[in-house]
Amino acid sequence: MDRNSVAWRGYIPAAPTPFTAGGAVDEAALVALMNHYVTAGVHGVMLNGSAGEWYTQTRDERRCVAEVAVDAVAGRIPVIIGCTAFTAAAAIELARDAQAAGADGILFTPPPYAHPTQEEILHHYRLIDAEVELPMVAYNWPRGTAVEIEVDTAAAIAELEHVVAFKCSTANTDLVLDYVDRLSSRVRIFAALISPRGLAVLNGLGGDGYIDGGGIGAPFAVPFFESLWAGDLDAAREYGRKWSEFTRAWIEPDFGGRFAAPASQLKAAMRLLGQPGGEVRQPQLPLTDPEKLSRLESVLRSAGLLG
Repeated sequence: MDRNSVAWRGYIPAAPTPFTAGGAVDEAALVALMNHYVTAGVHGVMLNGSAGEWYTQTRDERRCVAEVAVDAVAGRIPVIIGCTAFTAAAAIELARDAQAAGADGILFTPPPYAHPTQEEILHHYRLIDAEVELPMVAYNWPRGTAVEIEVDTAAAIAELEHVVAFKCSTANTDLVLDYVDRLSSRVRIFAALISPRGLAVLNGLGGDGYIDGGGIGAPFAVPFFESLWAGDLDAAREYGRKWSEFTRAWIEPDFGGRFAAPASQLKAAMRLLGQPGGEVRQPQLPLTDPEKLSRLESVLRSAGLLG
């Protein structure tokens, strides 16, 4: 497999997992969220990632989320399931669950908390690659794993049989460019390139899209990519500018939240917008501070997302 084995590109939200006030997976809200994404015109969806609070879920719950999402989407857009775990063996079990659910692809970070070396990161992906069948996204996520996948390591991972894409979510913009420059002929690259500068990269050096926590920016991100593909660079540049201004107002450069933990502020924003995000789970707490909620609401209004 390689980048040409899949047609994934454009704006792919990393969906939150809606929970009820009692802490259960809210399957009805998850179905509604999948339908909302399809109606918004996004180009795919990812589940059970950081935005989906995978770290709070049991294996059975993660399997349930995958099954409900795949059934709800019903082939209208690609569905990628996050299978990150602390060991390769656990990640492989999750990957098999995702395949049984009918997912189109699977995604993994390096093992969180373990602070693996570059050699250990590569070994982790090799172990997974040897046991899975679905196309894989390797994920550089230093905020969540405390390690960067260096570009030489990424290049070795990109040569594995099932790896077709990288998601690169790092504040190190030079590393993002290195990924695009060195890897995009082999695998698809998803990174935070929705901006006037990012447009120059996408239109010149390469890159394929962005897998973004929550999908609230779809009104800017979807037409950004579709304008780019249509050759209307002026329109794409304007959508990229709007996206950049909106994102900087509530997301830190390292992908943290300006008002609360990312999952908490995401679900607060979705609630303000009337979107079915549900509740957060412990260890996160809901965003309830009136001053911060007011500032978040102002961000949404300034972006034109809230009337």
